[in-house]
Amino acid sequence: MKTTPAVFAVGREYQIMVPVSENSLFWIETGGESFYDEQNGIMRSICSTHRVIVPMEVLDRAGEYTVCEREIIDRKPYFPETAETKRTTFKFRPVPKSGARVYHIADTHNQIAAPVSAAECFGKIDLLIMNGDIPDHSGDIANYDAIYKIADVVTGGHIPIVFSRGNHDMRGYYAELFAEHTPNHNGNTYYTFMVGNIWGLVLDCGEDKDDLHSEYGLTVRCHKFRERQTDFIKQIIADKKNEYKAKGVEHRIIVCHNPFTYIQKPPFDIEKEIYGEWAKLIKDNIKPELMLCGHIHKLALCEQGGAYDHLGQPCTMILGSDIKDNFHAGLGLVFSNPIKAQFCSSDGTVTPIDL
Repeated sequence: MKTTPAVFAVGREYQIMVPVSENSLFWIETGGESFYDEQNGIMRSICSTHRVIVPMEVLDRAGEYTVCEREIIDRKPYFPETAETKRTTFKFRPVPKSGARVYHIADTHNQIAAPVSAAECFGKIDLLIMNGDIPDHSGDIANYDAIYKIADVVTGGHIPIVFSRGNHDMRGYYAELFAEHTPNHNGNTYYTFMVGNIWGLVLDCGEDKDDLHSEYGLTVRCHKFRERQTDFIKQIIADKKNEYKAKGVEHRIIVCHNPFTYIQKPPFDIEKEIYGEWAKLIKDNIKPELMLCGHIHKLALCEQGGAYDHLGQPCTMILGSDIKDNFHAGLGLVFSNPIKAQFCSSDGTVTPIDL
């Protein structure tokens, strides 16, 4: 393992993921059960990031998990050779049912030290939200290590993470493999999650300019991708009793890298109809308390009807990331009633937010 595991929350499951430096077989033992990184019955070994899916209720109840790794010496067609199994056990804390402390980062663009310092400024947390553009781009697969290095230091494999993709993550040779190295639901980078008493919807705007913009060289097709998310939002609303109105849900949030109700100047003024429909569906039905975004590289509290609301913002929005050379700032939240919030910077500055 190159880092400690990252425990991503997707739906009602955890996707325990870790980058590795050697070809190996990989599985998780928890709650008296074993869960394997296998595909169609074949244990995966020629991958640089392992993924094991564990039901939330199993890991939450167990409070610990053991990572089992067995290096491949020679995967011959007959009688393959493997090394002895290495086992490492990690304690695990599920998100508490009340008062959860949540830290949000975005736009770290390969920086490690500064965003970690900003998170440490907020203090102990129960959930980390990584909201896009954590790697600088997908032109080098080594950039994905930034995700796991930050998760390593901030969570140590002991608490859950919510992850969303950013627009820079879509650029470069390895962009098409992004979902293989990060959490997803059936290959989709949009999904819901439920941790503690918090229900959330992760949306993915894709790129921030028209598909045919010369910057992309015909390498993206996001319009249909966004239309599929419109259908997904409608499916969630139809299944509300198992989603945002499920038993135990007290807080509802939206996580999206791009603040899609904020329409900037050309060439960023895209998809007004789709984004407007997203906003209306969410506002009229889901009724979240907060929408958490990055992308703009600024810290701001954005109220409905304010300067950043161009398409009918569904709720209060917080832009929770700022970046400069060797500097990063993010957003700390305490999910009490009411929710408390503050901006935290790598230079130690803490700014309370009046929600």
